[in-house]
Amino acid sequence: MNREDLPTETLESLDEVRMSFLSHLAELRRRLIYCLIAVFAAFLICWYFRIEIFEFLKAPLVIAAPEADLADLHQRDLAEVFFTLLKSSLLAAVFLASPFLLYQIWKFVAPGLYPREKKAVLPFMFLGTLFFFTGAAFCYYLVIPLGYNFLYEFSADLAEPTLMIKDYFSLTTKLLLAFGLVFEMPVATLFLSGVGAITHHFLLKHWRIAVVAAFILAAMLTPPDIITQVMLAGPMIVLYLISIGIAYTQTKRRERRQAALDAE
Repeated sequence: MNREDLPTETLESLDEVRMSFLSHLAELRRRLIYCLIAVFAAFLICWYFRIEIFEFLKAPLVIAAPEADLADLHQRDLAEVFFTLLKSSLLAAVFLASPFLLYQIWKFVAPGLYPREKKAVLPFMFLGTLFFFTGAAFCYYLVIPLGYNFLYEFSADLAEPTLMIKDYFSLTTKLLLAFGLVFEMPVATLFLSGVGAITHHFLLKHWRIAVVAAFILAAMLTPPDIITQVMLAGPMIVLYLISIGIAYTQTKRRERRQAALDAE
C-alpha cells in the first residue's frame, strides 16, 4: 500500500510519530554533545594533574605488597606510558564530570515524567554521585589491596612478577568503574520503581537469577581469584536486597497516591 492510499488521519498520526521520534533523537544528540563537552573540560583539568592521578592509582599496589618491588612498573614501548596517562586522566574526568552526566541523563528522561517525578532530580543526582564514589572508594581502599595482595602471595614462591604499566592500570581502572557502576543499583531501582517500571514483586521473583548473574559478572570483571570475585558479587547481592526494600517502599507509596486520587 502506498502512502497516498492511506486515510488522512492515519497519515497525520504517522507524521506525529515520526516527528516525535526525530525530536527524541535530536534531544539525545544534544545531551550527548553536552556530556562530551563536560568530559573534555574535565579531562583537561585531570591531564594537568596526570602525575598525581598516576601516583594515586598506583598506591594500592604499594599497600598490597609493601616489601616487594611491585610498584616498579615497566613498559613495553615508549608510547605505553603516554597512553596509560591518557586513559587514567580520562577515567578521572568521567568521575569528575559524573554529577553533570547524571544531570544530562535526567534532563533527557524528564519530559516524559509527571511533575511530582521531576522533583526527584536533586535526590537522583546526589544519590547517584554518592553511590558511584562510594563504590569506587570501596574498591580502591579495600578490594584492590586485598585482591592484589592475595595474587602476589599466591605466586610469590613460584615467580617474581614483572608488572606492565598498561596492564596494571587497565585492570585497576576497570575495577574502579565496575564497582562504581554496581553501586548505582539502588539509585536505578529508586528511579525505575518510582515511575512504575519495576516493583518489589518483580525483584523478588528473579532473586535467584540475580545471585547467579552477580557471580558471573564478578568473574568477568575481576581478576581470576576468589577473593576479588566474592568482594564484588557480595556487595551486588546486598545492593539487590536493598533495592528490593527500595522498590517495596516506592510501590506502596505509589499505590497509596493512586488510591487517594481514585477516592477523589
